[in-house]
Amino acid sequence: MLVNTSYNEKKINETINELVGKPFGLLENIKLNGIGSPRLDIIKTSEEIGTLLSYDNNRNFCNVELRPKGIIIRFRSLLETFSLVIPYYKLVVFKPGNSFTFHMEHHFVSVDAPPKNKSVNSFMEKLTQFKSDNSPTYIDDL
Repeated sequence: MLVNTSYNEKKINETINELVGKPFGLLENIKLNGIGSPRLDIIKTSEEIGTLLSYDNNRNFCNVELRPKGIIIRFRSLLETFSLVIPYYKLVVFKPGNSFTFHMEHHFVSVDAPPKNKSVNSFMEKLTQFKSDNSPTYIDDL
């Protein structure tokens, strides 16, 4: 689900919380040693996201936030913040070369992950472990 999260709209926040769970609290955040990624360079996107990013001439960055049942990829275009909300059961992560690609249905975001950048690679290890631990094992669990 791709949504504009620039404004604090109750209906959108409730929908996001239903899809990927409520944000982790402070203690859980400390226990997990952080739930957010470092700033990631976007190198390629799906058409709809690419159109949003093409409105300005700035470098394209995103951040990934872990949630109990999914992730949120946030990026900015002009003065707006957009979020790609992906439940774990729809998330597919590829590692082509020195990048990571997050897929969900017809949306995707590819980010640069050079081997020397340990913070990005350790976050991706944490994300894949968290996904395997928290993905539903049966259809009934959804």
